[in-house]
Amino acid sequence: MSYGQGGPQQPQWDPWKPHSQQPWNGGGDGETPDWAALAEASEARNKRRRMLFIGGGALATLAVGAAVALAVTSADGSNQAGGDPSSLPPTASIPGETATAPSFAPTSAPPPLNPKDFISSKNKDTAPLGPDILFPGSQLTMGSTVYKKGPTADTTNCGSAAKGTLPQALAAGRCTRLMRVTYTQGGIAVTVGVAVFDTEAQAVTAKKAADPKKGTVQPVSGKGVKPFCNGAVCRSTVNSYGRYAYFTLTGFTDGKNVTMKDTKIFATGDDLAEFAFRQIARRGEAQASAAANG
Repeated sequence: MSYGQGGPQQPQWDPWKPHSQQPWNGGGDGETPDWAALAEASEARNKRRRMLFIGGGALATLAVGAAVALAVTSADGSNQAGGDPSSLPPTASIPGETATAPSFAPTSAPPPLNPKDFISSKNKDTAPLGPDILFPGSQLTMGSTVYKKGPTADTTNCGSAAKGTLPQALAAGRCTRLMRVTYTQGGIAVTVGVAVFDTEAQAVTAKKAADPKKGTVQPVSGKGVKPFCNGAVCRSTVNSYGRYAYFTLTGFTDGKNVTMKDTKIFATGDDLAEFAFRQIARRGEAQASAAANG
């Protein structure tokens, strides 16, 4: 049976067709492979592979993008970044530079009491009062100097316990009481007088009207203290604090006149004036403390 030239024809090889066989003759019939066809088929195969690779990469990219988008939109429904602007807090509730500072309730502690208020008016200055209360004990110490306490005096007739122009000054302020006490030390005696008024303003009036060179308190003697400053030159002072005016009269117990060189006289008078001020101030402090704790 004749199959024509070259014997029976073999089917053409298709590299992409299943079960097709590559035309290859390893025998000795003298036929050689079709190299052009093989090269063309190889090129076609490589081209298809590249197309499959590119297409697969694109699909993978789309899949990753979709996964990320899904994660963003479904991560937390209570803090959505888009789609529902009403879920954001209102502008007024977002703190910023214009937010006001927090306010605090006022404390319940009352303001501290001023001790001077309690000695500036008879309405508040209600504690017991007397020469032995203002000047307690039998002596006092100022620095390194010890003064011995002598006789005391107390009267509501302020003018009777003063001399010179001082009675008029006390009357101008409407003095209601004048207490006196004498201290001695080394031949020097000093009488301290404390005048009481209803208000601070009245005490200031009396202080301004008083002239230490023209009027003083009467010296208090007795109980071992000889009379002093009766006709002799003595040193006197005047001042006020709260509703009190206080005075000093200092001299020698032997009747000698005081001169500007007698520095000890001046130091003694200043010590007792300072002590009178401190005692009046302490009276206010004690009453303020009692009111605060009561």
